[in-house]
Amino acid sequence: MAMRVLGIETSCDETGVAIYEEGYGLRAQAVYSQTVIHAAYGGVVPELASRDHIRKTLPLIRQVLAESGLASVDGIAYTAGPGLIGALLVGAGIGRALAWAWQVPAIGVHHMEGHLLAPLLEDPPPPFPFVALLVSGGHTQLVDVLGIGRYRILGESLDDAAGESFDKTAKILGLPYPGGPALAQLAQRGDPGRYRFPRPMTDRPGLEFSFSGLKTFALKTLQAGLAVNQDPDQLRADIARAFEEAVVETLVIKCRRALRLTGRQRLVLAGGVSANERLRQRMDEAIAEIGGQTYYPRPSLCTDNGAMIAFAGYQRLRAGQHEPLAFAPRARWPLDELSPPGESTATSSALVPSQVF
Repeated sequence: MAMRVLGIETSCDETGVAIYEEGYGLRAQAVYSQTVIHAAYGGVVPELASRDHIRKTLPLIRQVLAESGLASVDGIAYTAGPGLIGALLVGAGIGRALAWAWQVPAIGVHHMEGHLLAPLLEDPPPPFPFVALLVSGGHTQLVDVLGIGRYRILGESLDDAAGESFDKTAKILGLPYPGGPALAQLAQRGDPGRYRFPRPMTDRPGLEFSFSGLKTFALKTLQAGLAVNQDPDQLRADIARAFEEAVVETLVIKCRRALRLTGRQRLVLAGGVSANERLRQRMDEAIAEIGGQTYYPRPSLCTDNGAMIAFAGYQRLRAGQHEPLAFAPRARWPLDELSPPGESTATSSALVPSQVF
C-alpha cells in the first residue's frame, strides 16, 4: 500500500501543510503567509509568528485533508529545525500529538534538507550526485550531495545570508517588507551600467560567502547620490540593480567553482532566493557554458512549504526511521549532522533533558 505522509512546516513566518503520497506525488498543499502581520514591524516578530502558527496550523491540516479526499495518513513529518524555537514547537507539538492520536509514526525533518530535496518533486528530478546551492533568508550554503542524508558542506556565508542581505538592503532603500522581492522588482528599472558593486570573496580561493559589506556599500552609494541631488527614485533603482547583479554574480562564480572542484555536472538551486528570476537566468547561462545542467523547484516550492517537509519525511519514514513521543526542536542544526534514512540522526539521538518537550 502506498505510504501517505502529512507534512507540517512552521519554522518561521509561513505555515505550510501538505500530503505526499508514494507513487502519486503531492495530493494537496496549502501555505499561509504571515507577511501582513510582520510588515508593520519591518521584520519577523518571533512571538507573533508562534501565535499565528497556533491559529493556522490545525485549520490548514483540515483543509488539506479535505482537498486530498483522504480520511487518514500513514505518517507525519514536521520541521524540527533550524528556525525560531517557538514556531518550531508549534508544528512539532501538533505533529507529535496527531501521530499519537492516529497511532502513526512521526519524524522531525531538517528544514534545509526539505529545501534541498524539493527539486526532486519535479519532473525530471535531478539524479544524484549533485552540488546544491541552498540560498534563503537565513542560509547560503554550497553542499556536495551524494544521496539523501549524505551531505558535505563545501562553503557557506560567514555573515549575512544572501536573502538576509536582500532584505537589509531593501530596508536601506525604503522598500516595504518583505524586502527581497521588492528589491528585485525595483532592480528591473535600474540602469545596469550606472554602478558596479564588489563581488565579495571571489578574488580568493574557497567557497565561502560574505554579503554584509554589500549593504554598507549600498548605503554609502545612496548617501553620496542624495548629497548631489540625484533623482531619488532612479538612484534607488540603479542601486537595487547593482546590488542584485553583485549578489547574483557572486553566487554564479562560487557555483561554477564548486562544480569544477567536485567534478559534478549538475547544480540544484533551492530556497527562497532561488525563485529570483535574474539568478535563474544568469545561473542557467553560466552553467550551460561549462556543459552543466541546473535544476530548480517550482516557485511555490522555493519558499517555506509543507510539501518539501512531507517529501523529506517520507524518505525517512519509508526506511523505517521514526522517533519516540519526546521531541527536540532545534533552533540551530548543522545540515551535515544528518545521516542517510534509516540510520541514527541527531534528531533522534541527541535528546537531552533541556531540549526534550
